[in-house]
Amino acid sequence: MDLRGLVRRTAMNRPAVLTVALPGATELRLEAEAEVRRRGWPVVGAPAAADLLVVCGVPAPEHAEWLDRMERSMPEPAVRIVVGESGQVAHALGMARGDLTDRAVTPRGGHVDDRSEAQAGEHGDHEHGEHEGHGPHQPADHAAHMDHTDHQGHGGHMDHSGHDMHAMEVAGLPMAERGDDRDELRLDQLHVPFGPGLSDWPAGLVLRLTLQGDVVQDVEVDHLPVASGPRPPFWDEPWLRAAHGEEVTRGDAVRRRCAAHLDSAGRLLAVVGWDDIAVRCRRLRDELLSGASREGIGGALRRTVRRVGRSRALRWSIAGLGELPADRARAAGVTGPALAADGDAYDRLLMWLNEAERGLEGLDDTRPLAPDDRTGPRGRLDGPQPPSQALLDVLAELLTGAEFACARIIVASLDPDLDELTLAPVPGAAHA
Repeated sequence: MDLRGLVRRTAMNRPAVLTVALPGATELRLEAEAEVRRRGWPVVGAPAAADLLVVCGVPAPEHAEWLDRMERSMPEPAVRIVVGESGQVAHALGMARGDLTDRAVTPRGGHVDDRSEAQAGEHGDHEHGEHEGHGPHQPADHAAHMDHTDHQGHGGHMDHSGHDMHAMEVAGLPMAERGDDRDELRLDQLHVPFGPGLSDWPAGLVLRLTLQGDVVQDVEVDHLPVASGPRPPFWDEPWLRAAHGEEVTRGDAVRRRCAAHLDSAGRLLAVVGWDDIAVRCRRLRDELLSGASREGIGGALRRTVRRVGRSRALRWSIAGLGELPADRARAAGVTGPALAADGDAYDRLLMWLNEAERGLEGLDDTRPLAPDDRTGPRGRLDGPQPPSQALLDVLAELLTGAEFACARIIVASLDPDLDELTLAPVPGAAHA
């Protein structure tokens, strides 16, 4: 082994990880994030910076194309693993690191690039498949988006003899079109798909944005298919089990709610760039889910809430984004923290953290959860629609007119859980 091979092999002992969750795989995502953090591996937000792509949930055949595009945009050596069953994450990550270290010293050449997938959940087997070698790398953001050719007006290359340059694609990316902006000027329009393969992004969410300059002019909200599973949505599980007559303690429900709020806060803080506080929120989330006591995490949680609340820089960076007054939220059917916050992205962040802090008092409550208590982390579960459906319904309005750089912050400040879209009306639910 030469010196360069030794350096590459050593670097792969701590591979950079990009985690992508599919609908229905929240618990697997949490397990993967906790294990990656335990190993001390760096976490990245784009395929171009990743050595290891961790897919949480078993992809359907229709997911193959965009996942393949993400993998092709990763630098060599690169491995993609699929975690399909709880309890298999550590094994899959260990095998993936072994593959990465082996490939780090494999000479590049005219041989077909050997890719691997670890399909955790099928007895932990590590499956190998052969894929074509890397073509030209796509930009990291676009590699994570849906196929541009899926959208009307970008269905492939137009006839060059017609000189319709605005309908052409260059390097797989659509060229700009022309359209009237809000000042009645004819400016270039660019159609940009956003999601589903992004870190700290609602699992399965797809946004199709129309941009003029850096301003979002139009939004189409879509999502990958969300199939009903044998278990209810992870974050809503205590309330739904109680509604169906199972015995659940109030402390269990409070613990799940606090963990959900810390998860949402951590995702928003990561998108904003506050990585250290995001890691703290996720560590506290995992400790709550593992049964930590109020005394064990109370001090750390309070310090985290105070630090976020005192930061003028953080407030300045996200205040005013995604303003959702309570009257508009109520009219759209929004409930839960997004309604109670009565404000913008910063207000929703503080609402999550303050509710998590207040919930400390109820962690040890052993009284049974009332069957008619149906207020989950994102709102009422007994309404005419799931709480996250209302959040998706207001998303287009909040994004229209916003700057493109702020779009991810607005989405993260709502953090809809698409797993809730499979919810049937809870027995005894109120209907409009």
